[in-house]
Amino acid sequence: MSTEEISSSLKDCCDVTIIHDDIVSDIQKKQLSLEKGNDLALLFQALSDPTRVRIIYTLIQAEVCVCDLAAILEMSQSSISHQLRNLRALRLVKHRKVGRMVYYSIDDEHVESLMRIGLQHISHM
Repeated sequence: MSTEEISSSLKDCCDVTIIHDDIVSDIQKKQLSLEKGNDLALLFQALSDPTRVRIIYTLIQAEVCVCDLAAILEMSQSSISHQLRNLRALRLVKHRKVGRMVYYSIDDEHVESLMRIGLQHISHM
């Protein structure tokens, strides 16, 4: 690490160490459990893939079958199915079978809210 990098990284730290016990104690009581932290990280990990984001965005528009989803995104059905399995495991999408067709949709309104907020955030960049 260069002298400049060390100097820059020190600017991100306090010059003295003083623990504010009241603040620390209050926040520790409200802190996320490790399990919830892991679950939330998995959610954001799922949303970190552009293909999965495009799938979710498409499913916000309408419930569609795997065939149509593959056509819309110009991908193979097997690639789409693989991504849908991941999204279903995280309860971001749900499916229903009608005869030999499988239709996918958003699992609930929270998924749409996450996407809407994310899109609003990137429009400010």
